[in-house]
Amino acid sequence: MAGRFLSINSKAAQTILAFASLIVLIIIFSILSPNFFRYSNITTILLMTAVNGILAVGITFIIITGGIDLSIGTVMTFCSVMCAVFITVFELPVPAGLIAAVLAGALCGFVNGFCIAKLKLPPFIATLGMMNVTKGLNLIVSGTKPVYLTHVEGFGNIATKPILGIPSGVLIFFGAALIAAFILSKTIIGRYTFAIGSNEESARLSGINTDWWKIGIYSLGGVFFGIAGIVMASRLSSAQPALGPGYEMDAIAAAVIGGASLSGGEGSILGTIIGAFIITVLTNGLRILSVPQEWQMVVTGLIVIGAVYMDIARRKIQ
Repeated sequence: MAGRFLSINSKAAQTILAFASLIVLIIIFSILSPNFFRYSNITTILLMTAVNGILAVGITFIIITGGIDLSIGTVMTFCSVMCAVFITVFELPVPAGLIAAVLAGALCGFVNGFCIAKLKLPPFIATLGMMNVTKGLNLIVSGTKPVYLTHVEGFGNIATKPILGIPSGVLIFFGAALIAAFILSKTIIGRYTFAIGSNEESARLSGINTDWWKIGIYSLGGVFFGIAGIVMASRLSSAQPALGPGYEMDAIAAAVIGGASLSGGEGSILGTIIGAFIITVLTNGLRILSVPQEWQMVVTGLIVIGAVYMDIARRKIQ
């Protein structure tokens, strides 16, 4: 009983610590640059967080199972490309393109899950393979050129139209996060996600078909990656086939900073949202201060290492 109280207390403490870190970053960058709190920059931060946040929400499910997905950046781009091709090349209505994007993400997640659960490939290898597959497909399907959507009426509004002063893409992010939080905390999918991540063998012995549930969880993650692809395509008014690599690190970092354990069994959507804002605020602030991109990558990597170390230390205490 005491151990469970300590666990709950430490999870809450980690979320509070992450939120406090976000506030500190905002204060520091506001002091260092007068441009940080401008409306245009706040809008940029929100839109950047929308894409990375939706990706992070999707991978939170996967990380809680004890898995990983290195393909999320290129899968997101693949979804964007499929959406654009359905609308511009096949000349189908916009809703058909949106459905194609979500289904493409779910299919990629299904294949990843099948390779991991049924073929027993390590998640690192399976998703690394999917990263290269989708990277190639992005170039093949798009003809190695960006697919522009500027002429498609209303498509850009999906992510950029202000609603009560908030870009619609940000509202999509918050809506996706609310749905994910409900699934994770109130449904059988959420319970089995934690069960598989906590002890997969015990979950299997208790009658859970862990293989198919794992496939389903990876597919669910793919749905969120598809939504992120739509928001990205709308924000850019195009599908950029070379885009994608690098997004997986930011999304994984957001989930880990927010309390998701790479060992599985722990994580929350609220923590992931906070983690996504930390990554975006940090990246944006460093850019405003003209810090070279290579140093931005160094800082992000160090933060991930620190977050993982804190998770390991917390588990030892428990």
